Amino acid sequence: MADLATPRSRSSSAATPDILFDDPTDSNTGCTHISALLADPIESDPLLKKFRRVVTWKARRTHEAIHSAKRRKVSLPTCGTCGLTAPRPFVCLDCAYSGCLKNDHVIEHLNDENHRFCVDAQLGVVFCKECQDMIYDPTLDNLQQQIVLGIEEKQTKHRDEKRPREPYQPWKPEEKDVVALDNTTPLPCQGQRGLLNLGQTCFLNATLQALLHNPLLRNYFLGDKHNPRWCKSKDDCACCELDRLFSATHTPPSVPAFGPTALLATTWRAAGSLAGYAQQDAHECLIALLNAAHASARGSTLLKCNCIVHSTFGGLLQSDMRCPRCDNLSETVDPCLDISLGLSPGQNTLAGCLKRFTQPENLIVKDWACQKCGKVSQEANKRLSIKRLPPVLSMQFKVDVPLGHRFEQRGTETHKIDTPVRVPLSINMAPYTTAAVEGSGTYPGPEALYDYELFAVINHEGQIDNGHYTSFARFQDTWCRFDDDKVTPATHAGVLDASAPIYMVFYVKRRLDYKPHTTPSYVLTRESEAVREREALAAKARAEQEQAREREREVEDELLAIVG
Repeated sequence: MADLATPRSRSSSAATPDILFDDPTDSNTGCTHISALLADPIESDPLLKKFRRVVTWKARRTHEAIHSAKRRKVSLPTCGTCGLTAPRPFVCLDCAYSGCLKNDHVIEHLNDENHRFCVDAQLGVVFCKECQDMIYDPTLDNLQQQIVLGIEEKQTKHRDEKRPREPYQPWKPEEKDVVALDNTTPLPCQGQRGLLNLGQTCFLNATLQALLHNPLLRNYFLGDKHNPRWCKSKDDCACCELDRLFSATHTPPSVPAFGPTALLATTWRAAGSLAGYAQQDAHECLIALLNAAHASARGSTLLKCNCIVHSTFGGLLQSDMRCPRCDNLSETVDPCLDISLGLSPGQNTLAGCLKRFTQPENLIVKDWACQKCGKVSQEANKRLSIKRLPPVLSMQFKVDVPLGHRFEQRGTETHKIDTPVRVPLSINMAPYTTAAVEGSGTYPGPEALYDYELFAVINHEGQIDNGHYTSFARFQDTWCRFDDDKVTPATHAGVLDASAPIYMVFYVKRRLDYKPHTTPSYVLTRESEAVREREALAAKARAEQEQAREREREVEDELLAIVG
């Protein structure tokens, strides 16, 4: 998978969290044979044209087969040697041959014809005959991603379904950016830094690590989208404290760990229930932080908010209530920042939890009246689905008890429910959307638009009164375990098979929808304020000069009167 928005220095623009295309001139590749061929424009041109045709054919075929207006059977190519259908065809990049790898037919063709490379039409990966292995090259990888993304953009719609998707444009520095970057020193900023426990604040530290490794939030704050020097909310601004936290954790440290004292105080003032040094709930802390950041972020509104919080976490849930008498369906759409998934006894999986979340259920309601027939009923059929998926999915696991989380009340005591749940490194959310639920499994756009990848996990071990929160978070392809100020390397298996039960998971969308490039309103406001400030300073300077000249004239008149 492509890197999720590697952060840069604060003087540069924020990178996109979608696909980072490599420099085609980069020669750092594991195969010297493909490097030598691509270095020669005459020899590389036919190979690149053939590679482009194969990738384009596969991308279009996949889209038409899954999302065509009229479903039709699409035939698969056959092997040029055995004549059997090849579900995963390999195409020679030197001729028109295609064959199967399972029986080594394509390798036999390369040896017999003295051809060098073939490409896996399904994945776009090249096989080298000399290396006898699959190879990676940044030029081919860049070309494959551009082709697939371009086809998806042309054949799918934007969220409002009224216009095509906005073409992806890689960030290119303008002249002012080049000048700014020339005067900066690149610094390593991986953000893999521990946070000090300030007195049973492990719930806050685990939550902050998930936010610090959120690629959209990271790009926003490290891209200088919220600058405390320009912020008008001087007191209790959660965004200012988050900006300082991102700066501190993504700067080469002078001390091993950082203490988020200011942010803790801001959280206490924003949510009084979290104040004090008692053990708190990480999910409640997350919602409190997001609400506080929303209240102080630029672009914050009550309707259709486009602040960084809702642009990152904001989604829509649709609730369908069906009347048992007249079969009328009432739809209600509500905004959400996260999803709470119920756990069942025994083994649980994320896919199973999402399936139960979107399954219809019969409810016993009190005095519910149908909007169509007006009959009052105590029974109704309810179904939840995801109307709009957010760029970042935050999901909490709970048990269907009144408290609504991993803890239950037994008499006067509260006990933790250690129900295990298994989560994948990536998941496709298309089956759980409203379009799929209402359309019997069909949904608009290619499946790639619904792919999410795991980047953070919050675990809880122990009981509610003496428990402890830890977290796993990913930077690029490197996982780390965060236990307050202790940071240790982790593996995929360590993340998925941790001994402490998983409490919350965070997934980021692999590909995003892009809107046309426009200058944000807060940037225009900031520029206009700067112009007015410069004009005011200039007017003040002119007034002071005029007063100085007036005083000089008065002094001259007094001297002339004395002499005369």
